[in-house]
Amino acid sequence: MASALEIEVAGRSVRLTSPDKVMFPERGFTKRDVFEYYVAVGDGIMRALGDRPTTLQRFPEGIGGETFFQKRVPVKGVPPWLETAQIAFPSGRKADELCPADLAHVAWAAQMGTIVFHPWPVRRGHVDHPDELRIDLDPQPGTDFADAAVVAGELKAVLDELGWRGWPKTSGGRGVHVYVRIQPRWTFVEARRAVIALAREVERRRPDLVTTKWWKEERGERVFVDFNQMARDRTIACAYSLRANARATASTPLRWEELPDVEPDDFDLRTVPERIARLGDAHAGIDDVAHDITPLLEWAERDAANGEGDMPYPPEYPKMPGEPMRVQPSRARAVQPAE
Repeated sequence: MASALEIEVAGRSVRLTSPDKVMFPERGFTKRDVFEYYVAVGDGIMRALGDRPTTLQRFPEGIGGETFFQKRVPVKGVPPWLETAQIAFPSGRKADELCPADLAHVAWAAQMGTIVFHPWPVRRGHVDHPDELRIDLDPQPGTDFADAAVVAGELKAVLDELGWRGWPKTSGGRGVHVYVRIQPRWTFVEARRAVIALAREVERRRPDLVTTKWWKEERGERVFVDFNQMARDRTIACAYSLRANARATASTPLRWEELPDVEPDDFDLRTVPERIARLGDAHAGIDDVAHDITPLLEWAERDAANGEGDMPYPPEYPKMPGEPMRVQPSRARAVQPAE
């Protein structure tokens, strides 16, 4: 086993211990490979993580070993330059999370066995006001990435009609994520309502392929638009984050025209740095425009007037104002009294 290395990243010395430790056994990728991957995609991942409170999904012994989500940076034993931002969970509890100010923060996290980076959709200056909508297109059993790509095309058509720019990426698994930068003026509740309204519009256009049903028993063989990824403290793997699977795929930014012709396994620890060197970052312009979500909030009001109000929150959340029952429909029917 090689001894520890001192590697300069963003003008800082970052210590890399156990560089030969195997992190992805099926492909033989080591801790040093993971570290070097994140340095190689530095501009892109900093565009996704910069100044964002970030939860770390760590695998100290590699994929297949123990894993945990780290939401609090330790008070002791960290570099003096490491920056954090305080966030509040739905319970009201707070935590000081890693808040990458430069690529050295990402490298430090990789040294700590981080494989997946889960940033909040906020910046340190406005931690209660999201600055992006995250639309998660999640294929259900019987559907796949190709179906999610078709749904992404329908979503793009709606965004085009709004005059908005969306930024697609692979999830690193079977799904597609689309990000829309917004002005940081609204709460998490309002941003989530906006995503629900947007999802319902896409669902109306392709009810055969798209569902917004929260309960799995109602989704069928369709692509679920997971609106609860916009709820406070729900995060998804960021652009250029590796994923915790055997192949070491990466959640990879795409150009819209690429979506019909790619597969998630095209993008992994080895191929993504080569792609960036050849094509650049497909999300390079993501910060150029921040949209006003007022039109979506107006759609939400229209839907509510038509009987389509709020949707259930995840089970660990406190009961939210206006939220329907968190009881799956089959159970609700089972407990209804006989007439």
